[in-house]
Amino acid sequence: MWDPATYLRYGDERSRPFHDLVARVPADRPRAVADLGCGPGNLTATLADRWPASRIAGIDSSAEMIERAAALDVPVTFAVGDVHDWQPASDVDVVVSNAVLQWVPGHRELLTRWARELPAGAWLAVQVPGNFDAPSHRALREVAGRSPWRAELAPLLREAPVGDAVDYASLLGDAGCAVDAWETTYVHLLPVRAEADHPVLTWMEGTALRPVRAALGAAGWADFRAQLGVELTRAYPVRQGQVYFPFRRVFFVARTGARAEENL
Repeated sequence: MWDPATYLRYGDERSRPFHDLVARVPADRPRAVADLGCGPGNLTATLADRWPASRIAGIDSSAEMIERAAALDVPVTFAVGDVHDWQPASDVDVVVSNAVLQWVPGHRELLTRWARELPAGAWLAVQVPGNFDAPSHRALREVAGRSPWRAELAPLLREAPVGDAVDYASLLGDAGCAVDAWETTYVHLLPVRAEADHPVLTWMEGTALRPVRAALGAAGWADFRAQLGVELTRAYPVRQGQVYFPFRRVFFVARTGARAEENL
């Protein structure tokens, strides 16, 4: 279960990659725009500001997220749906997928299908986290490998479910798209508050720790969380009242039906 309130912690830090991604989409007046994995809808709402004449739709697999999104007073249609099943209508000129496809097995094949099914000249804009070798994830895998949880959590842990910018540029270039791909490492300065949990632990509760928490009972989760907090404190020491938290992300914007040599 996704918790919108937990996910929206550090909302400014989580929203910045979305804005950096959409800024590289030069579509002028798209007929329809789809945000796949829209979450609580706050970022999807900005697409209506960017393209006020367009039909905007937000889709997410979490009923809790869509309930939160539907409560927004914005000109966007929100619906529960699985990105695996989504197919673009003939007038969808922009597809945005921000920090979603890392959860989707077989997403490379999905990207190829979307590139084929979207109309010529449409834009496909995607961002995925590329931090699976970061100290935070190494600590997660190390604690999950301890004897109390190894058998239960081993199937849930993923080494690297995403590629790098070159991988995705090659994939979509082979699908006949013109591609703009890049990587950015953001250094988030997370404040440390008295009597509060380590901020990287709090960050991870909104995303990477969600399946772990769902798999463990209350007692097991409390113990796991405490041990992970110790490892994260070692990996990310406090400096001047804050933690320096580097976070690498992978971006790509593809234009369908374009020549490979075309510049975006």
